[in-house]
Amino acid sequence: MPVTSKIRAISRKVIKQAAKEFSLPDNVEVSVTFVNDEEMRSLNKEYRGVDSSTDVLSFAFNEGECPAEELCIEDVTGLDLLGDIVISVERAILQAKEYNHGVDREIGFLTVHGMLHLLGFDHNDEKERNRMREMEEKILRFVGLTRDKSV
Repeated sequence: MPVTSKIRAISRKVIKQAAKEFSLPDNVEVSVTFVNDEEMRSLNKEYRGVDSSTDVLSFAFNEGECPAEELCIEDVTGLDLLGDIVISVERAILQAKEYNHGVDREIGFLTVHGMLHLLGFDHNDEKERNRMREMEEKILRFVGLTRDKSV
């Protein structure tokens, strides 16, 4: 599936809603890159030491510089560079079928999941996982990507 303007629009919409939810300044920048499974496997191996593909990777520019409970945005040359999100479109398509919802919903979910990682959320234990999942669903509801619908 080629990366369409609709897929890009969904990611933009989700990022804007997350930025609004966390009162981020208008000049916050997040890069979203769509790749295939082969590219994702290569990135996952290089950066995480895991020789397999995954659905989404996040690279925070301020990784390790902030306490986990705090949002931290690094100011670089007047632009707030939050980080990069990389999404495997192939994996999104497979997961949409597996979870019985549209590709739009899955792209939206992967985008918000990556965005929350950039903002310091994690899912290492049940409490963190639940907190992150609640925020993901809240943001997806605001943009109309509920579990039973696609945009």
